Amino acid sequence: TWIRAVIRTKGLSASLLVSATEPFFGFSEVTNMSAKLLEHHTSLRSPLPVVVIGNGPSGICLSYLLSGYTPYMKEGAIHPNPLLQRKLEEFANVPITQQDLEYLSEGLEGRSNSPVALLFDALLRPDTDFLGDVDSVLQWTRKPERAIPHLVLGRDLPGGAWNAIEGSMITLSRGDWMGLPDLSFKDWMRMKKKNLRNDRSTAGDILNYYQYFVKNKRLENNFLSGAVVTSVRKIKKDKFEQEQSQDKNIFQVSGFIKNDIGPEQSFCLYTENVVLATGTYDSPSWLGIQGEDLPFVSHEISALEEAVKSMKVHQDSDPVLIVGAGLTAADAILLAHHYNIPVIHAFRRRVNDPALIFNQLPHVMYPEYHKVYQMMKEQSVFQGGPYKGYMSLPEHHALCFNDEKKCTFRDKHGHHKAFKVSMVLILIGSNPNLSFLPKNGADLALMTEQPVNSKRNPLDIDPFTYECIQEKGLYAVGPLAGDYFVRFVQGGALAVASALLKSEKRPP
Repeated sequence: TWIRAVIRTKGLSASLLVSATEPFFGFSEVTNMSAKLLEHHTSLRSPLPVVVIGNGPSGICLSYLLSGYTPYMKEGAIHPNPLLQRKLEEFANVPITQQDLEYLSEGLEGRSNSPVALLFDALLRPDTDFLGDVDSVLQWTRKPERAIPHLVLGRDLPGGAWNAIEGSMITLSRGDWMGLPDLSFKDWMRMKKKNLRNDRSTAGDILNYYQYFVKNKRLENNFLSGAVVTSVRKIKKDKFEQEQSQDKNIFQVSGFIKNDIGPEQSFCLYTENVVLATGTYDSPSWLGIQGEDLPFVSHEISALEEAVKSMKVHQDSDPVLIVGAGLTAADAILLAHHYNIPVIHAFRRRVNDPALIFNQLPHVMYPEYHKVYQMMKEQSVFQGGPYKGYMSLPEHHALCFNDEKKCTFRDKHGHHKAFKVSMVLILIGSNPNLSFLPKNGADLALMTEQPVNSKRNPLDIDPFTYECIQEKGLYAVGPLAGDYFVRFVQGGALAVASALLKSEKRPP
């Protein structure tokens, strides 16, 4: 199973996100809209049913499902999986969100460990793993009476982390896997008269698509952009002195609204349910060694982009040191190579380690990454090679950095080596930022004594509702729940929406 679905560079175009995307609406306009939403919801004497923290694909999909859009089996549709087809026919007139997701998903297999993610993916994209082109077996009907009032909080405009990604970068996943329900990405691309390249698309197009989806499905009023959540805590509902359910716990969600034209505006919301959809790219991982906080050391690829633009690094500079053996490190290598900037590339694994992500990517679809992998193998410090301006340091551990921009390593034989560099990029992954939760959310994880990590220690959830085992009313979707591909994070949204809709005790 591939680890994640994230955006990557193709070639090394230097265009910026602002030039590669079309504006959704101005930030000041969103801020004014947000102010109205806040004024309304913070003045309520009863709590909002749902608050979603995070406005990426998970949050957008969940908002869609909570806004009355209801999935049914399409009349006359035939699913290529005969067992699933038989189950769907049993309750063809009942919304999928009202059915037993555990029963429907039983026996499904695929690239996700989540049964509901596999189910929703199979309904939206039947046979896609076998390069099939079977249409979705779902039809969508909007039923406003089924809508659950909710608010989606996001630091930026709808699209989540895609807002911060350089627009020319290419998705790792196929473009049609990036789509949301009832508006395929391919159809949107045709509408924009654009073509997919090797079935992959740019981050700029993906961001535009997500923002168009929010507008096209009339979800804007559910989104509060520029919202930074600083605290989520559980309180007693009887604070409001309501007659019913006085002993029921609710959540207080506090934070502030970013505003580039005035002072920050604080907010405090009360809600019966909180959905964590914050992703996992907020906090870059550190090596934890001496000198890692020096000004020439960075943990984000954007630092290299800025250094290139400002000419702080160039073809006559000392080498740029890139630490890491994942796709983000490969992106940085490709970027530097494009501008003829010399690179020293250090990583802890053996160059022929089968666990390296490059070994899991088809060569035809990802030629740029296989080029980097070839360089890693053929141009190491132990032997010369044909690639000018690049040297790999396999099985090397960084020990320290000093003020003179010297980096010391220990190789596999225990020998120490020092290199003079112009800057350092440590690109070894990232962790979710759950600082707004007590103990950074550790009490909610599978291993409560360890920090939350989407790969090694995700939140402990019910696999069919995505509700946190340790905290009723708190849900987690996306990487926090162990789902990485955009195509699979939508299953978490389905599970949460289904659980919330069933709790409303509405008729089918």
